[in-house]
Amino acid sequence: MKIQDILFLITLLVLIYKKDSRILIVAGILCLLLALPFFSFWIFFTAQRLVYYAAGFFLLAVLFLLVQSRDK
Repeated sequence: MKIQDILFLITLLVLIYKKDSRILIVAGILCLLLALPFFSFWIFFTAQRLVYYAAGFFLLAVLFLLVQSRDK
């Protein structure tokens, strides 16, 4: 497990604790924006991980929104 994976897990746990879908979406967009320079410099492993992290943030945001809409 690399340091970026550990930072992702810590960030994910903090965002799960906060349960705010907007922050999760912003985190996903930031991951995608950070991945762009890595793709342009042909650093595919890190860029691919950042895209996976963004997908995880987006998926969790969708799940939170579904739970919130079901409770209303």
